[in-house]
Amino acid sequence: MGRKQAYTQAELLDTTKRLLLDHGYDGFHLKLLSQHLHGARSTIYQYYGNKEQIVAACMKRVMLNMLDSASLVDESDCMKALEQVLYIYIQESAFHQLLGDMHKINTVDSPSAAEDLAFVEQSHITLKDQLGRLFAHAQQQGALRKDVPLPILIGVFFNLINTPNMLNIPTAQWSKHLFDIWLNGARP
Repeated sequence: MGRKQAYTQAELLDTTKRLLLDHGYDGFHLKLLSQHLHGARSTIYQYYGNKEQIVAACMKRVMLNMLDSASLVDESDCMKALEQVLYIYIQESAFHQLLGDMHKINTVDSPSAAEDLAFVEQSHITLKDQLGRLFAHAQQQGALRKDVPLPILIGVFFNLINTPNMLNIPTAQWSKHLFDIWLNGARP
């Protein structure tokens, strides 16, 4: 019998995510990952063959979690649904910035990384479709201005996730503040 693995695939991906957030794609490498896991470095290779596979799998996992959460949103009240969707996005706001590094991942020699990144791309489309649907319904119901084109409303809303939380307000409260500012502006 072989030696028992000291960490699970989920723990490996959690550590990968944390290190990607701390060091970025370019600063992330397998030696760094193995230094932050308790167990043999060879265990990494039982799950993934290279950096590209690990990072792509990590990105896919984040998107899966976001899709799962977004699919549970009750869309019957568009404005409440938009507030919930914003919260889901803000929970992964730091990781969202790393998705900009997807183009750096070499998928030529890694079909599994290519599949995972294709899933991430398709997930973006699914989330974008949900957002567009919610915005269109909200605008039809008169809950949003009709004199501003829908792509502008959606773009400004989506960019809320990049607003830095310099006060370290808890995520749920931070999300509510951003939604309120977006919806009502800064007027008293």
